Amino acid sequence: MPTFQIIHNIPVWGEPIEGALSQAINCAKTADYCALMADHHPGYAVPIGGVVVYRDKITPSGVGYDIACGNKAVLLDIPAEEVKKNIHRIMDEIFERLSFGIGMKNREYVDHALYNDPAWKIKPVKDLKNLAREQLGTVGSGNHYVDIFLDEQQRVWVGVHFGSRGFGHRIATYFIKVGGGRDGMNVDPVLFSDKSSIGEDYIACMKLAGRYAYAGRDWVCNRVAKILKANIREEVHNHHNFAWREEHRGEKYWVIRKGATPAFPGQKSFIGGSMGDVSVIVEGVESKESTKAFFSTVHGAGRVMSRTQAAGHLRRGKRMGGKVSREMMNKWLREKKVELRGAGTDESPHCYKRLPDVLEYHQNTLNVLHTLTPVGVAMAGEGEYDPFCD
Repeated sequence: MPTFQIIHNIPVWGEPIEGALSQAINCAKTADYCALMADHHPGYAVPIGGVVVYRDKITPSGVGYDIACGNKAVLLDIPAEEVKKNIHRIMDEIFERLSFGIGMKNREYVDHALYNDPAWKIKPVKDLKNLAREQLGTVGSGNHYVDIFLDEQQRVWVGVHFGSRGFGHRIATYFIKVGGGRDGMNVDPVLFSDKSSIGEDYIACMKLAGRYAYAGRDWVCNRVAKILKANIREEVHNHHNFAWREEHRGEKYWVIRKGATPAFPGQKSFIGGSMGDVSVIVEGVESKESTKAFFSTVHGAGRVMSRTQAAGHLRRGKRMGGKVSREMMNKWLREKKVELRGAGTDESPHCYKRLPDVLEYHQNTLNVLHTLTPVGVAMAGEGEYDPFCD
């Protein structure tokens, strides 16, 4: 099986999805380079699973609304048998102690050195500090989660997925509007010169949102470790909605990865599957194929069914027309022995590709170090749409 193909000068891993490919072709009109990872699907202006590269431009459309969304996994020193024996109580406590859902505030006050950052003086964020304080460490909804895993050695891991929450969303909304961004999916990406005042402000605000997202994921992982009365032995942490200034082929570029994960040689990343499928810890490798991907890889399994297709729509208070029922989702999870809290059918495993199949396309660019099998999953409850998720 070929791992990738070139379509309109764009390297595409996995089976091409027409809507995402069309968006990448449009982006390529103004970008220096584009690529699609194997989990690609359509996004706003720039496809999710897309890598878009510029020498001297930055695009808030490419980074997206959920700035610095990413994954963190931590290895704990608690015995697997203890977790399996108490998984019902553990998931109850995680779901009770952490904040899942739209617009939620953290039940605990979280102070952080981040709030002394000089970037808070920039216009779009100077009035958002209170919102950021209240939401730091909240998980949100959509495809954002807190999971408990066991690896192939029966070691316990905690994995989380979320970004900069409402704070990042408001930053993105401001800059896309200022840049003349239009509504709709198939629109041109907003572009700023990286040396313009608006471009410099966006970069500073994006980086602040990145530090904020890292702080939130750190807090949640530490809180879950505390709930389990365990110590953290190893951490793997990465963004997948961000712009990095990197050197490739002897030149410096802005590499925008929207739903794509950096995968430089030796760099570890945590990549999540669906709630009823494995996740992985991977390591990037040096190869000719890696350079074509600008040392990038997938950020997840990738959807095969939209949220509306899966869950249907509400009509007079009733859920109508969905392809996935609660019974179907629960049956899958029972067979996999996963203890679930929250979640709607739009996040059922039926809605996603199988992660091992997706990773097969990237076999020449990474090594799988650990395979993580979920035993507990916590997500926001059914019926919540999350505008902040990727």
